[in-house]
Amino acid sequence: MIELSAVEAVALMRRGDMSAEDYATALLARGDAGRRLNAFISISPDTVKEAARAADRRRASGAPVGPLHGLPIPIKDSVNTKDHPTTWGTASLEAFRPREDAPVVRALRAAGGIVLGKTNLQEMSLGYTSTNRVFGAVRNPYDPTRIPGGSSGGTAVAVAARMAPLGLAEDTCGSIRVPAALCGIAGLRPTMLRYVSTGVMPLTPLFDTVGPHARTVADLALFDSVMTGDFDPLTPVPPRTVRLAVARTQYFTDLDAEVARVTSAAIDKLRRAGVTVVETEVEGLVERVEAANYAIICHDTVATIRGYLREFETGVTFEQLLARVGDNIREPLEARMPGRRLWVSDATYAEARDVHRPALQRAFAGCFKTNNVAAIVYPTTLVAAAPIGEDQEVDVAGQKLPFRTAMARNVAPASCAGLPSLVLCAGLTRDGLPVGIEFAGPAGRDRELLALGQTLEGIIGRPPAPPAIA
Repeated sequence: MIELSAVEAVALMRRGDMSAEDYATALLARGDAGRRLNAFISISPDTVKEAARAADRRRASGAPVGPLHGLPIPIKDSVNTKDHPTTWGTASLEAFRPREDAPVVRALRAAGGIVLGKTNLQEMSLGYTSTNRVFGAVRNPYDPTRIPGGSSGGTAVAVAARMAPLGLAEDTCGSIRVPAALCGIAGLRPTMLRYVSTGVMPLTPLFDTVGPHARTVADLALFDSVMTGDFDPLTPVPPRTVRLAVARTQYFTDLDAEVARVTSAAIDKLRRAGVTVVETEVEGLVERVEAANYAIICHDTVATIRGYLREFETGVTFEQLLARVGDNIREPLEARMPGRRLWVSDATYAEARDVHRPALQRAFAGCFKTNNVAAIVYPTTLVAAAPIGEDQEVDVAGQKLPFRTAMARNVAPASCAGLPSLVLCAGLTRDGLPVGIEFAGPAGRDRELLALGQTLEGIIGRPPAPPAIA
């Protein structure tokens, strides 16, 4: 049961060939066996089983069942849920229980989904490790001494470790895609505003978006259908009709040797299958991302957090929250306040938002059109999963790079431009660690990107299950 995809599991339960209760019980047992991975902050097995029994009764009664009938879904603990605390991975919100579900959770439940539990994450979504100082470090199932990536590390681990086939994550600047890459699963950051992100703890409304983690592109497409109401089948894409762009100097420099080897091997597979790969560059990409990305995030963070704390009646002020966060989070948060190290003036913000970001969006659109390509392809991160605790620098061919650069450099452009981005597993390093390969497509063409992803997934293949749970 635990190897089933979401599409397969739902089909069996809808037909009555597998009970929702038996399925939920199997996933809960898998989660219990993998407790050392620390994927969950809160989980209520009895509540999950009762919801599964209710799903079985509904089907047996002949009542209509939804497209996610009986499917337990782990939810990142930055997304509001009425029946679980929503902690954002930080101490001051441990007891915060929202009055109602976020719209995305309501949509999942309305489709027949069951909240499996709330997953562990980087504190306040501010980082790429998911080494949480309050709830403990999340551990990579391919090597539990290493990080799973962040900030949505718990959801990625739950999906990779077969605790669930489909999970809810969230992405501001890589928080869906980095964990997907480091845990060997698929992840989708949708076009900005494709999904409703109300009721999700925020960093900036220009970049924040929810999105799915899964082990198959078909399951990502199922999630997208539930969110958008578009249940038309994905149109098959013959490999020989596919054109992809490679911007080598912008995305392929400073790569770890194993990341470069695995990514190149995956692109070679695509070429051999008939995919055309075009060498190009995105005009002014580095300069425009540098001018827009962190200026927007750093300007918006404090104000949007204050707004969330008030709007959802958390009973916690920003100052109270700040007083209890880990030192690694407090400094970058305080640095974004007026006059501090990362403070961004309103004038600089306006230029980033109204000049540099639109210029980046036009540059991507021009690259897609000029080269007649469906997507740009690149390694998601510059290195594979780092050891837990080694989150300041990474060594690439004897050169020291900032850890944040290794995680964020390649994911930031698509976030900043609001593009849909799909991560697949390109393969494993010689040490058995996953390497992610990302495909960023034109804005608004999410279904086309998913259809393309199904074709590419079939060529590249999927990795073996992680060995962390016997």
